[in-house]
Amino acid sequence: MSRSDNLYTLPENLPIPADDGACSHLTGSSLPSLALPSTRERAVNLAKLQGWVVIYCYPRTGQPDQDPPSGWNDIPGARGCTPQTCAFRDHHQDLRQLGAQVFGLSAQDTPYQKEAVARLHLPFELLSDSALTFATHLNLPTFEIASMKLLKRVTLIARDGVIQKVFYPVFPPDKNAEEVITWLRGKQKSCDIV
Repeated sequence: MSRSDNLYTLPENLPIPADDGACSHLTGSSLPSLALPSTRERAVNLAKLQGWVVIYCYPRTGQPDQDPPSGWNDIPGARGCTPQTCAFRDHHQDLRQLGAQVFGLSAQDTPYQKEAVARLHLPFELLSDSALTFATHLNLPTFEIASMKLLKRVTLIARDGVIQKVFYPVFPPDKNAEEVITWLRGKQKSCDIV
């Protein structure tokens, strides 16, 4: 595998996604009350969780022994799911100290996601929206490639089931966890966080 194909790094000159307004309706919306399968063999209803919840929605994690779909790097915002996930892993303790629970969410099924959790040593759960029910309820942006309908990368910060902050587009994806921490610290300084 060449450096440009390494799942853990971002190639240079990736196309930068533009803000197409596809997430402008989300702030203030309630999370849908749905039970999503988790990599911890349970169902998680994000709408019922109390306090701060970070949900980073991503297209798909790759696997080291498989090539990405043809043209993957040419789609603005598609590449970088593994670096984004690793950044949330590396900053997980900081996010917990700020009172936030973290979940990754994609259209991949739970068995596929479990491989990523084990390989990347993730301390948080990945949730499967394989039927895109969560995405449909929130009208999240998607794209299609290689007969797959996938979520565009967007990060939601909710409190008590209501979306407070939306990061979209997310670029570069490996800096998203730091952006989330900065935003939550800002809320803490303004005494809005408990």
